[in-house]
Amino acid sequence: MKVCYCDESGTGDEPIAVLVGVVVDSQRMHVTKEHWGSLLESLSTAIDRELSEIHTRNFYAGSGIWHGMDGNKRSEVISLIFNWIKERKHHFVYSSVIKEKYYANLEAGNIPIELNTLWRFLGFHLVLSMQKKFQTENKNKGNTIFVFDNEEREQMRFTDLINNPPAWSESYYRKEKKKPPLNQIVDVPYFGDSKQVPLIQVADVMAFFLSKRKKNRIFNNTVSSAILSSNHDT
Repeated sequence: MKVCYCDESGTGDEPIAVLVGVVVDSQRMHVTKEHWGSLLESLSTAIDRELSEIHTRNFYAGSGIWHGMDGNKRSEVISLIFNWIKERKHHFVYSSVIKEKYYANLEAGNIPIELNTLWRFLGFHLVLSMQKKFQTENKNKGNTIFVFDNEEREQMRFTDLINNPPAWSESYYRKEKKKPPLNQIVDVPYFGDSKQVPLIQVADVMAFFLSKRKKNRIFNNTVSSAILSSNHDT
């Protein structure tokens, strides 16, 4: 069974929003969590400041605990984090959207009413991508639990969307007639505080830098998605 820890970036004034999930095998989850704690301890030593959580936006901008830190030192920290991610060899799933196109299509009635918020649009697309990718795995290895960063405004409606997926969503992953919809998704999605759920912080790092990378690319479609390994060139 898999656990997918998710966080988003780019939902402010940025042109592209991204939601990323860190896909961790349940048997390795506690090890990765412990290793992330060790990384934070190492980074605290390297920067000579107590570091219990990483908010990538603040880190990249040099604000908060990172204020006044030399740019080269922050670049070194980025390398340490990405080397850590690469060594874990986890998979990542993401959905990204050009917000201008999304809102234009929403206003034109081209987007289902169930996905009438940017976050829900990204979140459901990510869940569908996971279902499509892992539904062929044997012995329930594709079964996935989702854990999202706290999103109080979306939690109730998104939970209902997963519990009662609309019929149109079945065509995305080509649901087999004898199988229930979203059969790889275990239980309702969970929502947690990134400080208490460290792997959401990993998703935050990936979402932030992926949104920066996507900003420099041109898309023909409103939304894109992919499943990546941690050493994949995105």
